[in-house]
Amino acid sequence: MSVERMNLVDPHNEQAALTLNELLQSPTVLHQQRLHDRAYFIPCASASEALTYERGASAYFQQLSGTWKFSYAASPEQAPAACWMPQYDDSDWDEIPVPSNWQMHGYGKPEYTNILYPFPVEPPFVPHDNPTGTYRRTFWIEPSWMEQRVVLRFEGVDSAFRVWVNGHYIGYSQGSRIPAEFDIRPALQQGMNQITVQVYQWCDGSYLEDQDMWWLSGIFRDVYLLAFPTEHMWDFTVRTHLLDNGERAQLDVDVELCISEEAAQSHTFAWTLLNAARHPISPTNTILVSDRCQQSEPIIRVSTTVEAPTLWSAETPYLYHLVLELRDKNQEVIQVISQRIGFREVKLTGTNLLVNGKAIMFKGVNRHEFHPDHGRAVPYATIVEDVRLMKQFNLNAVRTSHYPNDPRFYALCDEAGLYVIDEADLETHGFQAAGCWSLLSEDETWKQAYVERMQRMVIRDKNAPSIIMWSLGNESGCGANHAAMAEWAQQYDPTRPVHYEGDWNNMLGLGIRSTMYPTLEAIEKVVQSDDDRPYILCEFAHAMGNGPGALKDYVEMFFRYPKLLGAFVWDWVDQGIRREREDGRQEMAYGGDFGELIHDGNFCLNGLIDGDRKPWPALHEYKKAIEPVKVYASSEPGEYIIENRYDFLPLSCLRGHYSIIADGELIAEGTFEVPEVPPRERAAWQWDARTAIQAAFGHTISEPAFQHMWLRFSFRSGRGTYGTIPWLPVGHEVAWAQFELEPSQVLQLQHTDCIQETAASSTISSSKSSLTSGFGIHTARAGKMSLKPISIHDRGDSLILTGSSFTMEINRSDGSLLSWRFHNTDLLTGSPHLQLWRAVIDNDRYLVTDWRNARLHQLKKRMKQATIDSSRASEGMITVTTCFRLGAPAFMWGLACEQIMTIQGNGIIQLQIDARPDGYHPEVLPRFGYELGIPADLNFCSWYGRGPGESYVDSKQAAAIGWYEAKVDDLMVAYEKPQENGNRTDTRWVSFVNAQGTGLFFTSSSGVDTFDFSAHRYSVMDLENAAHHADLVPRSDIVLHLDKAQNGLGSNSCGPRALPEHELKCKDMSFSLQVIPFNCETLSQRQLARLVHSGILS
Repeated sequence: MSVERMNLVDPHNEQAALTLNELLQSPTVLHQQRLHDRAYFIPCASASEALTYERGASAYFQQLSGTWKFSYAASPEQAPAACWMPQYDDSDWDEIPVPSNWQMHGYGKPEYTNILYPFPVEPPFVPHDNPTGTYRRTFWIEPSWMEQRVVLRFEGVDSAFRVWVNGHYIGYSQGSRIPAEFDIRPALQQGMNQITVQVYQWCDGSYLEDQDMWWLSGIFRDVYLLAFPTEHMWDFTVRTHLLDNGERAQLDVDVELCISEEAAQSHTFAWTLLNAARHPISPTNTILVSDRCQQSEPIIRVSTTVEAPTLWSAETPYLYHLVLELRDKNQEVIQVISQRIGFREVKLTGTNLLVNGKAIMFKGVNRHEFHPDHGRAVPYATIVEDVRLMKQFNLNAVRTSHYPNDPRFYALCDEAGLYVIDEADLETHGFQAAGCWSLLSEDETWKQAYVERMQRMVIRDKNAPSIIMWSLGNESGCGANHAAMAEWAQQYDPTRPVHYEGDWNNMLGLGIRSTMYPTLEAIEKVVQSDDDRPYILCEFAHAMGNGPGALKDYVEMFFRYPKLLGAFVWDWVDQGIRREREDGRQEMAYGGDFGELIHDGNFCLNGLIDGDRKPWPALHEYKKAIEPVKVYASSEPGEYIIENRYDFLPLSCLRGHYSIIADGELIAEGTFEVPEVPPRERAAWQWDARTAIQAAFGHTISEPAFQHMWLRFSFRSGRGTYGTIPWLPVGHEVAWAQFELEPSQVLQLQHTDCIQETAASSTISSSKSSLTSGFGIHTARAGKMSLKPISIHDRGDSLILTGSSFTMEINRSDGSLLSWRFHNTDLLTGSPHLQLWRAVIDNDRYLVTDWRNARLHQLKKRMKQATIDSSRASEGMITVTTCFRLGAPAFMWGLACEQIMTIQGNGIIQLQIDARPDGYHPEVLPRFGYELGIPADLNFCSWYGRGPGESYVDSKQAAAIGWYEAKVDDLMVAYEKPQENGNRTDTRWVSFVNAQGTGLFFTSSSGVDTFDFSAHRYSVMDLENAAHHADLVPRSDIVLHLDKAQNGLGSNSCGPRALPEHELKCKDMSFSLQVIPFNCETLSQRQLARLVHSGILS
């Protein structure tokens, strides 16, 4: 009744059977003397230790992570000879932290590839120059441990290694992201001991680990010792089953023992099930080991039934606690195991994947393990932060792309509530480039290597309730070896389905269809097909740089069809490596920055968060798209339709808050009771804004001066969460909705009775003349306004115009503005001109080829005519008309343009441009709008539109309409690879002022139409030509863009381009703006907006 014991090998003869080269290049030799796999757990001496779930709390745990001696060599042959001997002198060796990747500490260099192998593709052979890291340290063994079985455990070593203890060869293992354990007790001595580990960067297993990430080496997860009593529990399996539609649940537990036949006659096994509060739900069960365990099969099987169980799901992650004890003949506890238990059941039925009998929707993400300073040696605190962010941004699922993660990650998912697709450490993408993607997958020689990677993952992680699906790996073609993996997994664990995206032709019959980066049309085609398998997008929405777009469109389609199970964004975190530049600044390095011959550039920077765990705008957009509450306006006054997109929770678990904003001012707010809407259902909901305002002020309002009024509903967490970490604190906003109100419909009593504004704004209706006089506008009689005349000074090549508090200079030849001063303040550093180009975003990856081929970025201007009409100067009006053509070098296509600039005596400029493409022009344009320069001191920005963060036509759901303020530098989104950023959509107006309150106010000519704007201290080409954000050098002025529109973001870095409705088609276009100089002391932005809206300033 025992598991295998280690046999010591003569250190001078360990390669007698196999040389090191044979070990590293034999796909059928995967280990030497590695113990057989078991579920992840830390053995403990008591239940109190076990229930902490902390490794260090166990008396049977000894940490070996820390500082080790380290020697780096270019190949195994150059590694120190006989360095495994205890007496070897390593005093001149370097030191390195464990866990770590040695490239992160200056040994060798990191290499990033997405697909290609960085070594010759001739499996199973690896390069002779095979970087080798040798680690040494000492450790202390107490006398009590000499009486026990001592197991040395490596959680992760890349890519293969050998280990010695006290000069004795212990064994060999490969498989970088799967644990390896060795029985080292026969090699130990009481007191001080010495361990040597030699790690090899390449082995035949490297062909199976080509996973779109940095190639990093070394001991990158924890190393530690575990003590097991002579008689002990080695492995256990828990499975839960729901009975009577979840009214009862059954827990089955299998425990594998290492115990002698004699001890089995006297030792007892006990188990206790506790609830979340750690209270027993039934008395402890105790049995004699020999009554349940036979010598031929050292396994104890027990079951228990729980009445009215609280079920586990991502929304209700309720965890019970199972305590397993082995007791000696004196009934003294000698070993304890604890395990979190989530009662849940996963089934594939028809077109649905059911959890606890209910269809679920994956709102997921793919997660690489990465940290900018530590590589794949991700600190535990960072793992916790990842899970916290996922929960707080409405995610409910993770795919461990493309390998098993640190085992502690799954415990956090159990506790926080995240569904997990656990993926085997397998990808052979480089064989696609070599023209034989399924070469290894069809090769019988590699079958054992494939299957073992599945086995080791499943056995390690089998008891985690958060794991609801196994995955065979990623992008490895499809072949018989995958079939063998799937067959083993389905037989070993029939409680979970198996996933593999590469099974395009359903050869494996896994019951789930999975694809990557489909268009909406492709999804629709699958939905309408005869294939009734549930369908997931295991990768979609490539979050590289600025983007992705159309998240809302995809999510809405997921909820439209029952067959669709949701999707997983690629991916969670940027894989940039922090490094210090020569100038002392930091940057996040990507492919090619370390001089690699083969690399994929910044394709590793595609996370929803940056390396420091700061969310990119895409994560905010994704949170909004997958929020659990949707509210729609009804055709009935005071009625809304509210939809519950939870799978298990009623909406009454949330708290409601409302606010009403009028022209940027909060005029009413309060709380409301969220209606009891069941999961996945809609209901009509009565809510009257008029009543809310009356409650706030004691009456309603009439004759409003407000131009725009917005109602916002906020849905917030109404309870604490399960577990010890506040994953979703009370009051955390999980969803919101915004609706524009018509002021005249919700206000009834006198405005001045309840709103306190500035003296100017509160009298806007009765004192128009006092406001407009600051603009050189005189009221002759009601409805008639006149402008002060404009004087003209002819300087030959230019004209100097002088009006009310302003002067400007106009170039005669092209009609451009050379200068503009208002109240003795310069307002312009660059004349407004048409701009069609944007700094290329990562998601323009393929579209930009068409743009560059058409030379869209090199358009040349040919002036046709410039006329300055000063015939109405005495009436305060001058018109400058310029006709020109923008043409592409080497081609005949271009745009015929006409710009009309009307200058008023009060300094206001009306701009309008019309453009008509001709010839064989590009299908879409990057942008269409004005670019101009303004002084750097006009760096205080206010706007009314979407914010506070950036937004684009296909990525603006997370940006609410409102009044916002920011400094220009804070408008920028500092993507590591600089590109177009910081745009704000649906802008009603935007202003830029200096510290004295003087500046420019921009709005559409109608005062109603919206536009986009962005402002940077960098030009388009500054951004485009920089490799890193730290390369950017701020200009001495501000580059301002005011656009009619930009092309959508899409996901074309590795997915579809922008949806047709989000593309900026190259066609006849017009765009008009008003540019108003002002001073805040005379007139505020709010007053200006009302004057424009009322038609006074137009």
